[in-house]
Amino acid sequence: MAVNRFFSVRSRVLYPIAVKTTAGTKWGYINNNGTVAIRPQYEYANPFQLIGYAVVELNRGQGLIDSSGAYVAQPVYDYIGSFSEGRVPVIKGNNYRLMNESGELVGEQSFSYMAELHDGRAVVSAPQEGGDSKYGYIDRQGAVAIPLQYEDAGDFSHGRALVKVKDHEFALILPSGVKLATYNYAFVGQPGDGYLPFRQTENGKTGYINELGTVVIPPRYAMALPFESGRAIINMSEGVDNQYGVIDRQGNTVIKPIYNDILQLNNERFAVGKARNTEQPYIGSIYALFDNAGKQLTDFIFTEIDPFKHGVASASDGKTTFFIDGSGKAAPDFPVFNGSGNLVLMDDGIIQVNIDQRTLYALRNGRIVWQPATTIPLRTPYRVKEEKYKPNRDYLVYYPIVEGMGDVAAEHRVNKKLRELSQVKPIDPEAQLDYSYTGDFNVAWFHKNLLVLELTGYRFPFGAAHGMPSQIYSHINVTNGQFYELKDLFKPGSDYVKTLSRLVGEQIKNDPQYDYVFPGSYTGIKPDQPFYVTEHALKLYFQPYDIAPYAAGFPTFSIPYSQIESLINKQGDFWRSFHG
Repeated sequence: MAVNRFFSVRSRVLYPIAVKTTAGTKWGYINNNGTVAIRPQYEYANPFQLIGYAVVELNRGQGLIDSSGAYVAQPVYDYIGSFSEGRVPVIKGNNYRLMNESGELVGEQSFSYMAELHDGRAVVSAPQEGGDSKYGYIDRQGAVAIPLQYEDAGDFSHGRALVKVKDHEFALILPSGVKLATYNYAFVGQPGDGYLPFRQTENGKTGYINELGTVVIPPRYAMALPFESGRAIINMSEGVDNQYGVIDRQGNTVIKPIYNDILQLNNERFAVGKARNTEQPYIGSIYALFDNAGKQLTDFIFTEIDPFKHGVASASDGKTTFFIDGSGKAAPDFPVFNGSGNLVLMDDGIIQVNIDQRTLYALRNGRIVWQPATTIPLRTPYRVKEEKYKPNRDYLVYYPIVEGMGDVAAEHRVNKKLRELSQVKPIDPEAQLDYSYTGDFNVAWFHKNLLVLELTGYRFPFGAAHGMPSQIYSHINVTNGQFYELKDLFKPGSDYVKTLSRLVGEQIKNDPQYDYVFPGSYTGIKPDQPFYVTEHALKLYFQPYDIAPYAAGFPTFSIPYSQIESLINKQGDFWRSFHG
């Protein structure tokens, strides 16, 4: 029975799609004709894996579905990885377990970390006596095959894996755990083509040894990656002014170490990047295509180049996105798309087009088989239309336009304010910005006459460790264009700030999920505290760093209306716009 099901699953190719609805963005799947095969219903949907399953997210939990949409594993996991050799690592309650093709957990032991299975072994780690975590390997049944005894461990490949036994001691082992060789160096990197990068001292230069431990290329590089197809990418610079190059197995220079970036692309090709701005190399690169002999095949014209697959590679010049062949020329008989991003040629010939943060699907002749709608119907005559604003290659905003309001002047005022809140503003098309910005929106909720729009943004200063997200909720009465504030929910003169501050403080004190809040950082809410409403509760949230670490995102607290009923102005326009 299982064999038949797997056959039917694998014979049906589906692709993920995102659709904006009145309840936010929902994910589903289409077939290669562009017909919806699994209706949009998930919070997120990943591509189908070779085994015939896809990871989907629902109610903040991840599960596995087959191509009929049936659950193989219910969406109760915090994380589900990628299948490899018929097994997949999953997380539930901060612990890793191993899952088989039937969605069943195998093995009795859980771990604090687990990688994918390779050569019948998966890297795992767990705290040992004394509190230090150690690494080892499990087999396909989840049983420990190599004891957790290493300070670090890598995946098996071609029957070998590199492990760190202790400081200044690395080893190459077999799946049985038997050591092939031991290396007494401060650092040893992952093997490639029989060579391993190494450093004799912690902050010294990097060179290469062979699997026996013999030095084959003396240490002279600031950074050196594993060999692949007889070539390795190296960097001579220890600062921000990169000096990337490529060497062969004898240490001879193939591509001079003078570049800001180099990417290996398969098919014996490299994307070689010059800094877009030599004074600020961290802003990024503009790329040319080189071959394995170091010959430059194109000018420096590409903003992006992906690895080759099926003989072609996706490339973009910042204005259009297309496929190139091995010579770097636009591949014949393939379409060109306006915008920047990447293209993925599927095994069945369908092209996944990821352009300007939107995904659509096309045939090789350029015919679009599916693309996301740009209008979200509310109720007749109201709707929200998506508009795109991209004045500069580093500035992209999708913003909402409300349509169907009877009062044309009110509609104009609403949309003018939404553009401002969405950061639609004059940007020099030719300027090199020192940051990138992306903005988007969702209809968070629509009920009766109240439209709640979530406006999100992400500003990333080039060279920074991370960017800063933004989140604004606009509450709009579609009948008159009124924007509501937090105070509008409550009776005039009521001390809603004091009551809400107390309720949020009690949640921080008593609910373990808020353990991440910085001690002493919460002193109450503001009169104009960021908020949004739902059917049953008021949601109050804080910006990153306000009361919690960046990783906590936007700490959000739910206040049921029943707890603040005496304060709510039930005769007010705000409450009556969505309630009663």
